[in-house]
Amino acid sequence: MKTAPNPLILLACSFAFVIVQLDVTIVNVALPQIGQELRAGVDDLQWVVDAYTLGFAVFLLSAGVLGDRFGSRLAFLSGFGLFTVASLACAVAPDAPLLNVARAAQGVGAALLVPSSLAILNAAYAHDKHMLAKAVSWWTAAGGVSIAAGPVLGAALMELAGWRSIFWVNVPLCVAGFWLTLRVAPAMAAKDPRRAFDVPGQLLSVVALTAFIGAVIEVHALGWTHGLVLGGLGLALAAGALFLAVEARSAAPMLPLTLFRKPGFGGAVMFGVLVNFAYYGVIFVLSLYLQRMRGFTAMQAGLIFLPLTGTFIFSNIVSGRLSARAGVRPPMIAGALIAAAGYALLCVLGIAPGSGFMAMLPGLVLIPAGMGLAVPAMTTFILSSVERHQAGTASGVLNMARQVGGALGVAVYGALAAGPSGVRLAVGVSAGLLLAACVITYYTMYQFNCGKRYLSTPNAKV
Repeated sequence: MKTAPNPLILLACSFAFVIVQLDVTIVNVALPQIGQELRAGVDDLQWVVDAYTLGFAVFLLSAGVLGDRFGSRLAFLSGFGLFTVASLACAVAPDAPLLNVARAAQGVGAALLVPSSLAILNAAYAHDKHMLAKAVSWWTAAGGVSIAAGPVLGAALMELAGWRSIFWVNVPLCVAGFWLTLRVAPAMAAKDPRRAFDVPGQLLSVVALTAFIGAVIEVHALGWTHGLVLGGLGLALAAGALFLAVEARSAAPMLPLTLFRKPGFGGAVMFGVLVNFAYYGVIFVLSLYLQRMRGFTAMQAGLIFLPLTGTFIFSNIVSGRLSARAGVRPPMIAGALIAAAGYALLCVLGIAPGSGFMAMLPGLVLIPAGMGLAVPAMTTFILSSVERHQAGTASGVLNMARQVGGALGVAVYGALAAGPSGVRLAVGVSAGLLLAACVITYYTMYQFNCGKRYLSTPNAKV
């Protein structure tokens, strides 16, 4: 008889995701104060946010490989350590350039934490995929709550102790997570010490992702036709093509392209890209819309987004139970349909002349409700579709693709959101993207009979 894993393992993994997601949003409300104290311009302040996103997205693939090579527990502990040091550097940074370098280091620490936390969960619950689905739903719920709570918590900390406190607060949280991991997370056996490092693949992936995401980030300030943007996109295309060519011929690729031959794997990754493109793009333009066009303060805008928190928690829990009973395909499709309806309502009712908060509320409730159903099921599918020693790489692929989708959504929607009509167009496009995600999920997982069978057997060999 197999013993149930220590529930504190789930707590440690969720703790890490809370820290990672919290630093995505907590810094936004502090930007005016940071700019005033450090005498930073708008471009510097933009990179206070974007440097974290860039470091996070660029190193997710490499972090997944490191976890598979040396073990997810070591990668997890290293992520906590790096995030602690980087947060200290942020808290004492004397100027904007050093703050941005430290923020990028935080992003690398976050990249180590996310895929390794999922790999630890996958190993801990390998004996019971139904329990894995529920554990992933709680892990996702913790991250969703921290994203919604970030602006409010950041504003409260600034009122009490200034902007540097939003980075100081990470230190005891990381130390607690490190200690908890040492106590409860066993050394994971799911590692492959014979796996060689694919140095050309590592370098090319970093160059391609840095060039692409950096160019996308600069679109908002420079425009799509600027030489730096076009050059970055061209470099990303060339490095990406070389990366695929190298990986196809490598004896030990950092990204085994055979992963995408597994039934439904590519469809699930594309699902994640579309969901993040729509969500992060809409949250970005809504934040601008509420503050610049509707006259709300940063704190008021943060409070408007708070209803997302409770909906995320509820739907995440439902997703785990539904996936355990019916497989991952139904909650993914249902979640995408619900989120599409939320975007449609927000487009028609919420962003209209004279509309108030109550007109926005149905959309703001349905969007996270749908995402909360779909994302844990998608993540569970990715973890269950690969061998245990590939869990870090697979989760790195998924989260890297989602980060790229989110960055692209912010850039594209930021260019559209010149006025209320542009914001409405962006939200309407998101409804269409979620419907496309439904179609992709239906056909990729129906055609190959993916779904419940992935939860009924240990990590499926396809």
